[in-house]
Amino acid sequence: MKAKKLPTLLIKNGTIITLGPKNRVLEKHALLIEGSRIRKIAPQAAFRGRYDKVIDATGQLVMPGFINAHMHFYSTFARGLGKAKPARDFTGVLENLWWRLDKKLTLEDSYYSALVPLIDGIRKGTTTFIDHHASPGAVRGSLGMIAKAVRETGLRASLCYEVSDRDGEKVAREGIDENIEFIQSTQVATDDTDPKLRALFGVHASFTVSEDTLARVAQAAHDLRTGVHVHTAEAASDQEHCLKTHGVRVVERFKRAGILGPDTICAHCVHVDDHELDLLAETGTQVVHNPQSNMNNAVGIADVLKMTARGIRVGLGTDAMTVNMLEELRSALWAQKHRYGDPSVGFVEMLSTLPFNNAAIADRYWKLGLGELKEGHAADVILVDYHSPTPLSADNFLGHLCFGIAESQVDTTIAGGRVLMQGKKLKLRLDEERIAARSRELSAKFWLRF
Repeated sequence: MKAKKLPTLLIKNGTIITLGPKNRVLEKHALLIEGSRIRKIAPQAAFRGRYDKVIDATGQLVMPGFINAHMHFYSTFARGLGKAKPARDFTGVLENLWWRLDKKLTLEDSYYSALVPLIDGIRKGTTTFIDHHASPGAVRGSLGMIAKAVRETGLRASLCYEVSDRDGEKVAREGIDENIEFIQSTQVATDDTDPKLRALFGVHASFTVSEDTLARVAQAAHDLRTGVHVHTAEAASDQEHCLKTHGVRVVERFKRAGILGPDTICAHCVHVDDHELDLLAETGTQVVHNPQSNMNNAVGIADVLKMTARGIRVGLGTDAMTVNMLEELRSALWAQKHRYGDPSVGFVEMLSTLPFNNAAIADRYWKLGLGELKEGHAADVILVDYHSPTPLSADNFLGHLCFGIAESQVDTTIAGGRVLMQGKKLKLRLDEERIAARSRELSAKFWLRF
């Protein structure tokens, strides 16, 4: 039987930034996509065939799509909400806003809460999200609704439901079951050679999870051979609770429970000590830094330089503050300099989180070479308007990324070989105006329930 011919897409006349372990800046090269993978990167003269689609990237950088390593789609309906009482600490923020908000979400709310930032992500060149969801009043089926939004936008996402005992045993058990069933659904063998969905086992945080629930999570994650996605020592109060209740610090508790490891994401890690850093390094656990959220909640600034020196891979997330990864990247650098009171520190360590570390984290789950333009890798590609005013090379790329590219616009977004936006216009079969209108309608009703 003759193999089906895959559609081809040629991107020419741009400057290709490959990223990856051996980042290259390629002038006068073109990139050929065949189906969902990158087929060839070579000097432009090597491409003389006929292709289904050709994109002229003159005046643009051709780069891998951005990856957001810690996101909360469900927070969308908080935008403009003015009903939460002011909080003087992180616990107050949770009790006055987020724990009131997540309880009131319906399944349809969860769907639209995801759809809106996913579409915004396309506009900002973010092609992969690692999300962490909560909707205690509508747990079962919530990840399926978010997955529906992911499929409709054509992006990639790793999803999980945050297990917690704060809403009672029944909801905690529902959260465990929701994770198990969704993880299993992403592990089923299919003919899809470019899977868009992956899953982790979600846990809220140490201070809202009992020993029994944590043990159940650990066993289920072990049985499913999956990692855990958990908030870790985001505020000092998390450590205080853990020491008082369990007699150990947060990371030590997670190590004892058996949930650390190379497939696990510990988000935040603002308040961890040297021993905990050693445990994270020894287990190969991934840490994801969320500087804007941490500063907004006044919980502190994680010591990413110390983590990096320990050999811990630190990625970058937005914790729902934005879907603009370059905005978050710049904030991460400024925050680290401020933390140390030294303008000379952190440049390489912080600016490597997005283009290099996030790619390595995502590749733990997809194994498609995300974050690097290379033959055979997934065709997640963005085109960014950028006329470089100074020489651009692999050696100085990070300087251009922070001080030039970050201020530029994404023109085209491609995920899995599918063009989702071109010429700054969405190419989706979605009515963005209708989506915004329905989201406003649902959020208005939600605000009345808040």
